[in-house]
Amino acid sequence: MLRIKLVFWIGLALLTGLWLAAAPGVFAADGLFPLRTFMLQYSGLLAFSMMSVAMILSLRPRWPERRLGGLDKLYRLHKWLGIGGLVLSITHWLWVEGPKWAVGWGLIERPPRGPRSPIEDPIAAFLAGYRGTAEDVGEWAFYAVVALIVVALVKLVPYSVFRRLHRMMAPVYLVLVFHAIVLTEFSYWTQPVGIVLAVLLVGGTYAAVISILGRIGAGRRVAGEIIELTRFPGVHSLEKLIKLGPGWPGHQPGQFAFVTSDPGEGPHPYTIASAWDPASRRIKFITKALGDYTSKLGDRLEVGQSVTVEGPYGCFTFDDDCPVQIWIGGGIGVTPFIGAMQARAWQGATADKVIHLFHTTAEVDEMAFDRLQADATAAGVQLHLMIDARDGRLTGERIRAAVPDWRAASIWFCGPEGFGHAIRKDMAAHGVPIASRFHQELFQMR
Repeated sequence: MLRIKLVFWIGLALLTGLWLAAAPGVFAADGLFPLRTFMLQYSGLLAFSMMSVAMILSLRPRWPERRLGGLDKLYRLHKWLGIGGLVLSITHWLWVEGPKWAVGWGLIERPPRGPRSPIEDPIAAFLAGYRGTAEDVGEWAFYAVVALIVVALVKLVPYSVFRRLHRMMAPVYLVLVFHAIVLTEFSYWTQPVGIVLAVLLVGGTYAAVISILGRIGAGRRVAGEIIELTRFPGVHSLEKLIKLGPGWPGHQPGQFAFVTSDPGEGPHPYTIASAWDPASRRIKFITKALGDYTSKLGDRLEVGQSVTVEGPYGCFTFDDDCPVQIWIGGGIGVTPFIGAMQARAWQGATADKVIHLFHTTAEVDEMAFDRLQADATAAGVQLHLMIDARDGRLTGERIRAAVPDWRAASIWFCGPEGFGHAIRKDMAAHGVPIASRFHQELFQMR
């Protein structure tokens, strides 16, 4: 989390610095309307830069995924950029309309307009000819962006509806590219701020075209077939065993993939719950009935059905030098640990670390618990199973009481975000170096 916060705020600061270097006259602006001219450029620059980076990140690029700590972190940054772009777009719109309202209400007077200097540069003159059009389409694109981002943030909107509407961001973004090119202060383009904006324009435009063509992640898709379905009714979960075709590069425990079983519904992200054996080419996913789509998966899927698997993604892979690891899986968040235990047993790495797995759940399914215990025993992992109604809430104090060497341990958490925050805060208060030893999977991709 700290890393993506730094990326967000450092990026914002750098853009601000580049803009101030290009527009030092903002400090000498005398009156609301002269200031308005500068603030329109500044707010528009920041809003469009955020939307451009968000568009680029929607391609699920590998390089920033590794640097940011996983696709889940990259998507969290994508979400923050969307929110930031929304706030700054509204700010930009208010700078457009607010002074006009103030004049209409008699609060201020519009300063007299002097004659405009002739535009000598042919490119600047060409762009100026489209100024009115750019303003008109930009206003309507702004309304569309606000609506689409709000829909993306409201989780009550069904995923299928969200997905279809969210894809409209790409063509709307292309309209805003036209708006930005025409209305950006022409002198910026020969300065560092304009060069950065141009790079973002090109990258965002490429990403938008890829999105419109439905080619995001196309190079990482592999065909598969469901060969087994196992239901765990006590915990409302479904296990899917899939035989993959050629092309899967293999995966590490803790990674996830996007699975498409219904092209109309599109891909959904699921954590991989199995080790990779290139001889069998089988991959396992466990899904819990939590939403409008996953609650109906048991009725929609059948053995022999074709699916598409895209990935692998994520950096929640248990790589560290700590002699002790504490794994915490809340509810369906136990899934990455199942895959990790199977990998340890298959690789014979049962004595390299002391590992404690804490699995907390509000629901009971004896078959699921028996399989979890069998995986833990085979992997040399000490399982601490906690049922909420019987054992109460898992706390940092209870973890420290159960793990004598907790000071030497790293912590790997997958579960509800609020639960993870409580454990993180508690462990930090007891001296655990959270920045390097607390790893949390932000599995809420929306």
